[in-house]
Amino acid sequence: MPDHYQWQGKTLLLHCQLQPRAANDEIVGIQGDRLKIRITAPPVDGKANQHLVALMAKWFGVAKSRVSIVRVESGRQKTLTIDAPQKIPREAAVGDAN
Repeated sequence: MPDHYQWQGKTLLLHCQLQPRAANDEIVGIQGDRLKIRITAPPVDGKANQHLVALMAKWFGVAKSRVSIVRVESGRQKTLTIDAPQKIPREAAVGDAN
């Protein structure tokens, strides 16, 4: 299993590397043990975190309330949980829950 994600029952735990102020919102792919995500929001006043939660909710087909930032290792390295994702973006390279 790749190191960038882990299933905890039906909850997906994702280790992410963010690139704020990007030209487009996109999942780039796996970078080391993290999923690299480019977001257009600036890392100011929590805007990048709010934008990230909204994007992940959209990409994984869940309400924003089902996406949480549970750990911030540095400003750009974050760990998220997504409760019972309804779809998995191909770029995220995440296998199905058991």
